[in-house]
Amino acid sequence: MRKIGTAIFLSIIFTVSIAGAQPRTLDKIAAVVGSSIVLKSDIELRYANYLASGGQPNDAIKCEIAQSFITQKLLAQQAVIDSVTVKDDEVDNEVDRRMRSMITRAGGQEKLEGFLGRSVIQYKDEIRDDIKENMVASRMRSKITEKVNVTPLDVENYFKKIPKDSLPTYNKEVEVGEVVFEPKLDKEEKEIYRQKAEELLARVKKGEDFGTLARLYSNDTGSAPDGGDLGFADRNTFVKEFASWAFKLKAGEMSPVFETDFGFHFLQVIERRGEQVHVRHILIMPATTQASLDRAKTRADSVYLLMTKNKNVLFSSVASVYSDDKETKYNGGMMLNADNVETRTTFIPTDKLDPQIALVVDTMKVGGISKPQIFTESSGKRVYKILFLKSETDAHKANLVQDFPKIKTDALDYKINKTISEWFEKRRKETFIKIDAEYLACPQLKNWANTPLSAQTKP
Repeated sequence: MRKIGTAIFLSIIFTVSIAGAQPRTLDKIAAVVGSSIVLKSDIELRYANYLASGGQPNDAIKCEIAQSFITQKLLAQQAVIDSVTVKDDEVDNEVDRRMRSMITRAGGQEKLEGFLGRSVIQYKDEIRDDIKENMVASRMRSKITEKVNVTPLDVENYFKKIPKDSLPTYNKEVEVGEVVFEPKLDKEEKEIYRQKAEELLARVKKGEDFGTLARLYSNDTGSAPDGGDLGFADRNTFVKEFASWAFKLKAGEMSPVFETDFGFHFLQVIERRGEQVHVRHILIMPATTQASLDRAKTRADSVYLLMTKNKNVLFSSVASVYSDDKETKYNGGMMLNADNVETRTTFIPTDKLDPQIALVVDTMKVGGISKPQIFTESSGKRVYKILFLKSETDAHKANLVQDFPKIKTDALDYKINKTISEWFEKRRKETFIKIDAEYLACPQLKNWANTPLSAQTKP
């Protein structure tokens, strides 16, 4: 973290003379926050990260970034006082995660490096300190709000303060369950793909480049462009079979071909760092056959017959026994609202449903189940599903009876934001803050510049 005394003026500009040429500006201080500084280059680097992640050019974003740096500095300085820290391996993991995401969005490492004008290794070094400070600030923010909660009375009072003409309107919502039947290949059908993986492993062992083969043949679209590189991750990141090999091998060693729910893999350990491992892999994913689809349909038809003949069979029980979807089978077969995963709500606005599912649900009555139908997942895989319409709520103005969970979430968010705002207002008044004229024009930073009474010179 860069530090500077509060007596240094923001007009300081670092310059360099090059063989008789006119001095050129290298950097300047955008803000002084207590004992820390924010350089213009810090803001520009994070803006470049924003663009590389798919953001559209927008100067207003720079104002938001400047404000985020100032608030980050305030939180980080308090974190030192409160002994709030993050471990180095946590920072490394987050740096690697962000770089993988940026490389994927940019269409490959070479394209990203061309956009950034520097190597990925150099860029990782440049952003590491900022990411670490950001993580510390985030953890400090969580500590500030960790005891914030709302009671039913708080929720009621929050709702009463919303003007009647400002009450939100909620779209039609449904609760939908599913029993999923995936097409499963038999041993003979799988053998073709196992052999392909074995052939690629043999080529690597004979000296061909692992990364090149991963780019050409791996079916893991997330890591293939990076030569199969998955970066650093802990054991919980991987499925059991993959983690077993990743944490068993030493750096440089390769696994044999092994099978997971995704297909056939082999991996190489690049480096171990504490409880994290850096690996690369090649995945050969078996393709669905018509025979496997036919078998899935047969299973779906028999389960549908069971449910229609025995009205006392609970849908949740059927899902837990027969469904192949691990995310829903242990939730009574019920789908969760993907836009509100924290609350684990099963109420899903119809406009957020998969269009394929929405078309079927639209023809159903509450309590009904659908005949088995084939659906195409986001991954492209085809599966058979039996759907169950548990409930249906028409579009309506918010009210406490129907919408208490949503209103509770809004009330808690309001209380958390209020707590954070009050904390920043108090720290802002107590902290020396100077902001360069270029950023003082930002609406977000109005009134942020501040010289506390304790720092003012008496006449």
